[in-house]
Amino acid sequence: MSDRTERFPIVEIDDPEALTRGRKLLTGDVAFLKGVVSLDGLPPADRLEICFAGRSNVGKSSLINALTRRKGLARTSNTPGRTQELNFFTLAASHYLVDLPGYGYAKAPKDLVARWQKLLRDYLAGRPNLRRVFVLIDSRHGIKKVDEEIMGLLDRAAVPFEVVFTKADKVRKGDLEKNLEQSRAVLEKHPAAYPGIVVTSSEKGIGIDTLRAEIAAIE
Repeated sequence: MSDRTERFPIVEIDDPEALTRGRKLLTGDVAFLKGVVSLDGLPPADRLEICFAGRSNVGKSSLINALTRRKGLARTSNTPGRTQELNFFTLAASHYLVDLPGYGYAKAPKDLVARWQKLLRDYLAGRPNLRRVFVLIDSRHGIKKVDEEIMGLLDRAAVPFEVVFTKADKVRKGDLEKNLEQSRAVLEKHPAAYPGIVVTSSEKGIGIDTLRAEIAAIE
């Protein structure tokens, strides 16, 4: 147990310079660029790119809004599966931030789900400037089978991914620790997994500064 904790610790950044860089990047010149429904609509691969992936309703849009301090930048919805595009945002002139369609929503029409899945697979496997995928995991539930399917895809594509726990304010401490330990055991099996976990709450601001600093440090 302790060895897994050492390999996948909770990331906490308190370096003032790193926190300032993260805050400037994520809360400075940020704008929605476009929604993409097919690979031929992707913007030029001319800047560093990071993206957020996760099950439907895991809180991707809420987290992006919290990171950027812009309440309406990423559209949020209580209806799982509402986001159907790759939504691209610009961070200054140096980064793209991408909000991926939520996966694992079985109630959507099968042909629509198939299109989403193909777009997701093709994007994750073939985007040359993609530096890291942040895989969002609901703190109340831990890693599910559908999350592992995405992680396996990232392993095969050699795209590094980092787990971000969301909604940490909505889970008891003991349950959070249990789900963290379960997730560490899963991550041991994935060579593309970044050695750390960021624990966040969009509502309470937990981990937001740390995640900004993590993003700004990616090269």
